[in-house]
Amino acid sequence: MADSAAVLTARFLVERGVDRVFGLQGGHIQPIWDQLARAGVRIVDVRDEGAAVHMAHAHRELTGAMGIAIVTAGPGVTNTVTAVANASVSRMPLIVIGGCPPRPQENMGPLQGIPHVEILRPVTRTARTLAVADQVLRELDEAWARAEGDRGDPGPVYVEIPTDVLREAVAPALVTSEHLRPKPRRRPQPDPDGVSAAAAMIASARRPAVISGRGARVGTGAEMVRFLDASGAAYLDTQESRGLVPADHPSVVGAMRSAVFRQADLVITVGRQLDFQVGFGSPAAFPEARFIRIADTASELIDNRRGEVELLADPAAALDALATALGQSDETADREWLAETRAEHVRRSEKYRAELGDSPPGADGNMHPNRIFGAVADAGLDDAIVIADGGDFLSFARLALQGWRFLDPGAFGCLGIGVPFGIAASLAYPERRVLVATGDGAFGINAMEIDTAVRHGATIVVIVANNAAWNIERYDQLENYGMVVGTELAYSDYAAMARGLGAHGERVTDPEDLPAALARALENAPALIDVVVSRDAPSPDAGKGLGYVPDYQALTPWDEKEIKRRSAVAAPSDG
Repeated sequence: MADSAAVLTARFLVERGVDRVFGLQGGHIQPIWDQLARAGVRIVDVRDEGAAVHMAHAHRELTGAMGIAIVTAGPGVTNTVTAVANASVSRMPLIVIGGCPPRPQENMGPLQGIPHVEILRPVTRTARTLAVADQVLRELDEAWARAEGDRGDPGPVYVEIPTDVLREAVAPALVTSEHLRPKPRRRPQPDPDGVSAAAAMIASARRPAVISGRGARVGTGAEMVRFLDASGAAYLDTQESRGLVPADHPSVVGAMRSAVFRQADLVITVGRQLDFQVGFGSPAAFPEARFIRIADTASELIDNRRGEVELLADPAAALDALATALGQSDETADREWLAETRAEHVRRSEKYRAELGDSPPGADGNMHPNRIFGAVADAGLDDAIVIADGGDFLSFARLALQGWRFLDPGAFGCLGIGVPFGIAASLAYPERRVLVATGDGAFGINAMEIDTAVRHGATIVVIVANNAAWNIERYDQLENYGMVVGTELAYSDYAAMARGLGAHGERVTDPEDLPAALARALENAPALIDVVVSRDAPSPDAGKGLGYVPDYQALTPWDEKEIKRRSAVAAPSDG
């Protein structure tokens, strides 16, 4: 008996190991939705399609399994664009399956008819309409491969299937097993000559440093630790892969970032683009360093600063090979430099965490945001999955929060990821506590997803830092300024909103009440704590606009005079 394209689409996802999808129901995708439900796939229905893509993004980032979002035509698809762009910048493999009108209605003004493919093509690895039922399985297989990085960077893929195609039968003889069965993840092995050359550079370096990124975030933890032990390198995760290496490892020196940038004589990037977060790899930020680049995708090898050795290989395999080669070397790094840097990192980190609970209130009398993180630290949540969201508030969170895994808006600066990421994390790891720390502006973008958390039993705890403003920036120390820049919101009662949606909700205005409120939230999750905080609390990035970025925007590696001028002032702040 011939199956319809909708049945085959659901079968494809099930055979590829997909056990949940994220989406919002609509008539154009109803045939797929029904078949997935019959197959026992969990459908996490959301309040906005963009949130569905954010959830698919976080699911992939945390589990390594493909993220799948299913959305209906027209606004269902266009609502995903920002979230798809975020996944694109983050190089996050996921597949968005959209609906579209039946083929006979093309160019006739059909319901929700709009050129989805053209809209999404710039922010996807490929975008296609699957217009032939007999070819749906082959094209889904190709879409999966493209998302995983075949023929280029990994990232999001968009496919849509017209409703008449979904209902069309496909002859059994055309259903081929090679398009259904899962494929093992490609693990390109490092070139032996490249490994030898890189090992020689590392062995002769006195102050090597490793910077890991999104390309290293899944499946490289053990190999990274082995490599750090063998090399004696300092380690910076720069948020993208926080949690990959335990915080107590002797190579972890995150609080000494700018010092490591200035002093390292060799930088090894692992799955990390040299973007604005690391000063584009500019000699102004890294005045002493040569580079080794390691990645399984070319974009993480060739951007901004080339490596003297570049290993296009599975990061885990490359790190393992390098650790083996270094174990046979007589030369070692300057372990004293690493020990001193680590000791100062520990001193700064402990001092910072100890002072969180003592941060004074602002001039408006409201508590400092750091009091939130002091309460979180005292609650012993270092084994939790932590999501940080917000603009100005993120500057506090990235310094203060620790967790088993840490996710944030990423290089795209995509506010609103907090609650959707948290829901996906909780559903993927129900045994772990999930904490979302978000600014009030960022929270508002996807606030209604608290309803999704309640309906699907996602036991997240959301802490909203409520200063009733967007991105307050203080410029008192800058010439010709002396003002506060931002947009006012209202001190809305987000706790009341959470209670209205069926979650536990409390408002806290006194920092002494935070520990008990947090304990109750953890006990009664899903929960939200609305914490009224001061606007008069300059963040670690206050007065810098986008941190240290403007000093690099016009910089080229060949402007030697400018490099010398900026090298003393443009390096990022420690932390």
